[in-house]
This record gives sequence, structure tokens and C-alpha cells, in this order.
Amino acid sequence: MSRRRTLWFWIFVGPFAAGLALFTYVPLLWSVGLSFFDAHNTVTPTHFVGVDNYTAMLSDDAFLASLRTFLLFTAFIVPATYVLALALALMVNRVRRARAFFRSVFFLPAACSYVVAALIWKMSIFNGVRFGLANAVLDFFGADPVAWLSTTDPPWYWLVIVTVRLWLQAGFYMILFLAGLQRINPVLYEAAAVDGARPGWQVLRHITLPQLRATSVAVVLLLVINAFQAFDEFYNLLSDARGYPPYARPPLVYLYYTALGQGQNLGLGSAGAVILALIIAVVTVGQARWFGLGRRNSDG
Repeated sequence: MSRRRTLWFWIFVGPFAAGLALFTYVPLLWSVGLSFFDAHNTVTPTHFVGVDNYTAMLSDDAFLASLRTFLLFTAFIVPATYVLALALALMVNRVRRARAFFRSVFFLPAACSYVVAALIWKMSIFNGVRFGLANAVLDFFGADPVAWLSTTDPPWYWLVIVTVRLWLQAGFYMILFLAGLQRINPVLYEAAAVDGARPGWQVLRHITLPQLRATSVAVVLLLVINAFQAFDEFYNLLSDARGYPPYARPPLVYLYYTALGQGQNLGLGSAGAVILALIIAVVTVGQARWFGLGRRNSDG
């Protein structure tokens, strides 16, 4: 009986495990190997260079600038998404009728492609000509049109990048907060009312937020990791027939042009990818330890 269960287990799991190994782990290990070789225009290099690719990346001003772009993007998108998702969850959780409808409406953008959303933002809403929706609103109030994606002083392109990511992912994190809110014991709110706690900010600060601690930590971790992986919206919003502008290049965009651009330096690009993966791992583990994620006595 045990052997039969094992056989059926591998029948169902085997194809997925094989696909995961073939299309994820093998390329990952191969990329790590490439990072120690001089790999120009080839994935089977022979010239071993040791850690030269890593030192070159860490001394490359463009790569360091891409990391600063990520930090700036994270500073915008993480708190904005957290606040908006929590606010939506609190509002939907208080709705007595049509809760499923509002939950679906706010979650629906999460099913949209990042590429499609970026093109809508670029071509219809924040188009640089006066026919775009944003410039039409400005024209209605008598203001001059703005070249949203090419103006660097002030950097209006950040408004476009942050709003499209905010629209795409706020609904997903709203669902996570909703799940956390539904796990809070209503007795806590009743006891707070008996003790004279004022509904609103006082209850939110002393009851709701502490009970959502574990959910909040998970949301922040996911937001930071997803910010590291930002590519689609940056590339599709800012690139054109002339290429990608020199500003607002996140790490993945920079590595894309390093590994697949004119030079096709796959060794250098692989070294940058490994560095980025290590940064993500360190930040994730550091955040988890800082917030006490996984402790038995953690709140929530």
C-alpha cells in the first residue's frame, strides 16, 4: 500500500518537479557558473575569471545607480501600497451588503498583465500629448500639458510608475489584510467599547494593527521582494524606439541590457543577478528576524 501511494505521488508530482528543475534550478545554477567566466555571446565559456565579474559589477556606477533607483522605488511603493491595501480592506470589511462584489472589483486589477497596464498608462492616461487623460484634465483647469515620461525636473515619470504598480497590486494585498481582519476576535472590539475606547483611530491603533502584525510583516516582505523584481512597468513605460533612457533604470532593466544588449556579456550579467539575489535574500531574512516572523509568541 505504501509503495502504491509513493508511485501515485511521483506520477502526479514528478512532471511538475521535473519542469521546476529543468526550467528553474538548472538555469539558476548555470547562471551562477557563468558569473565566474568571461562569457561574451556564449553560454558555454571556457575562460575562467574568478570573481572579476563581481568586482566589476560592484564598481560599476550604472549598476550602483540601478540599486539606488530600486531604493527610491521601494520608498514610494511599499508604504503607498500598504496604506491603500489596508484602507481598502478596512472599508470592504465594514460593508454589510455586496461585500463579495467590492472584493472582486478591487482585486480584479491583480489579474491584469503588467505589460498591458503599462501600455494603458503610457498611451491613454499619461500620454505626453494633450490628448492623454491626465493632460486633458490639466487642460480643463487651464494648465499646460506635461511630458510625463520624459520630464526629469521634476521627475514626473515616478508618478506614472508608482500609480500603475499601485493599481495592479493593491487589490492583492487587500485580500491578505481582509483574511487577517476576519481572524480578529470580535470580543476584542466589544471589550474595547466597554472600556470606553473611541471607534476609529484609537481602536485601529491599539487593537486592529497589533492583531494584524503577522499579516503586516508578510505584506511588507512581499512588497520589498516584488519591488526588487520590478521590470515590466519600467521597461514598457520608459523605453521606445530609441532605447531606454539613462534615468530610472532598476536592477533588472540594467542587467537585461548588460546580458542581452549589444555586448551580450552574460558573465557580467550573471554576476549582477547573483548579487541581486543575495541582496534580496539578506533583506528578506533581515526583515523577518527584525519583525520576529515565525516566533511562537508572535502576535496575530
